[in-house]
Amino acid sequence: MVGATTTNIAVPDFDLTQAAASGDMAAFETLYERHYRRVYSLCLRMLANATEAEDLTQEVFVQLFRKLGSFRGESQFTTWLHRLTVNQVLMHFRKKGVKLEKTTEEGDELNDIVQTGTERPSSMPVVDRIALDDAIAQLPPGYRSVFVLHDVEGYEHEEIGKLLGCSVGTSKSQLHKARMKLRMLLTKKA
Repeated sequence: MVGATTTNIAVPDFDLTQAAASGDMAAFETLYERHYRRVYSLCLRMLANATEAEDLTQEVFVQLFRKLGSFRGESQFTTWLHRLTVNQVLMHFRKKGVKLEKTTEEGDELNDIVQTGTERPSSMPVVDRIALDDAIAQLPPGYRSVFVLHDVEGYEHEEIGKLLGCSVGTSKSQLHKARMKLRMLLTKKA
């Protein structure tokens, strides 16, 4: 059973990007099939709205098609696509006028607080993951963005500050407040 799908599994993403940039639509479709779920999942976590996440996922792939020629392979394709996706979500927030909540920088020293269960969400029981996903969806957009970027995606506060256009202190404060709100939401459900 050798078909296009079986054959394309072995083709590296970089080769597919080069082929797609040259107009090979089958290569682009393979990239789409490989990475759609990852992009949609990230959009959904950051937006907490399935319809908007679906729309934005399509926008990400439109942008991907436009920018394929600029991918030089200096990083993993998934890293590059992740950055492209996060940037699209942040531009979406800016277009909609969603602003980060402005806070004082009181949370600076509290960055080291770790909530049990958020370090490796994929290893959590399904019920706990559903409760966590529901709680994250209830966070205000600014808190949710910082929480997802830091605790889920692993960005540092300096990177988050650059991505969101805020100070490192604001990022730390937003993360602390997001964690406190999540704790409150999750203990209500327990």
